[in-house]
This record gives sequence, structure tokens and C-alpha cells, in this order.
Amino acid sequence: EVQLQASGGGLVQAGGSLRLSCATSGFIFDDYAIGWFRQAPGKEREGVSCIKSSDGSTYSADSVKGRFTISGDNAKSTVYLQMNSLKPEDTAVYYCAADRSASSFSSSYYRDLKKYDYWGQGTLVTVSS
Repeated sequence: EVQLQASGGGLVQAGGSLRLSCATSGFIFDDYAIGWFRQAPGKEREGVSCIKSSDGSTYSADSVKGRFTISGDNAKSTVYLQMNSLKPEDTAVYYCAADRSASSFSSSYYRDLKKYDYWGQGTLVTVSS
């Protein structure tokens, strides 16, 4: 059974940092993608960043480029989202998701929710001003 467990959220002041973790288990796929998404109150879920398992290539939303970094540790079956220079508008519930086949991995992958087959529960990030 494929499972994803997101953690690492919390309350932080503007300008601060957090690192989210997405622990995965039950993966039997050769080449998959992990994405981070977020949903702020009253807003639609939006893509943040994604990473391809086979070569570590990544794509991110313009709103987080230069501030957020996605990375993976295959030995630990965990994907991280390092978030620096946080802003109040980054406040949201953050979710990680997996696509079992990253054959069409491209620059739009980070925002295409429909491509992802498995979703973890969210972790809340609150950035105070």
C-alpha cells in the first residue's frame, strides 16, 4: 500500500524558515514524481514544487522560486521542501502527492493535480507578519 506522510509544519514569523518532510512507503515504481501542493483558506489547492525520482529534476512555481527548494533522499524514501524567507501569503495546508509514472515530467508538472495518484494528509504552515 502506497502511503505518504507529510510533517514539519508549524508557526513561524515572516522571514523565517521551515522544512517539510514527505515520508513515503510502499513504492514499487521505477520512476515516479513527488509534488508539494498547498491550500490556503478559501482558495483552491495550488502546486508548489515537484521532483522526479530517477534524476532529481525539479520544477517550482514562480511564487516560490529562490525561496523554496525541493529535494529527495532515496535512502530514506523521503522528499523535503525547504522553505526560506517565508511570507504571510505562504500560510496554507501543505500536501505531498505522488505520481506513479513520471514519463511526462515537464515544467507544468508541479501544478497539474490530476497527474498525481496518491495524496498524503496535510501539514499546516502558518506565517505570522
